[in-house]
Amino acid sequence: MSNLTSAINVNVPKNVKDEATVLFNNLGLNMSTAINMFLKRSISERGIPFEIKELTPSNEFKEALQELDYMEKHPEKYKSFNNVDELMEDLNSAD
Repeated sequence: MSNLTSAINVNVPKNVKDEATVLFNNLGLNMSTAINMFLKRSISERGIPFEIKELTPSNEFKEALQELDYMEKHPEKYKSFNNVDELMEDLNSAD
């Protein structure tokens, strides 16, 4: 087995690199070692070593979106306030 290395240049957002660097340092790793670990695990598993999927909104989230849509189409059915003072006055009223 050869000890030859090859460079990989990857563009990532600065904040992602910074956060990953801190995390890996806390784990006693540098960026190069962490990336090598990912690549070796990918080869070993013959795929990405974690689940990748499209996120699907929960039923509760879908219902909330439907409720918001209804509220936006029927604003006359809901109270509205011009400022916090009006809202607080309504909340504190004896109605």
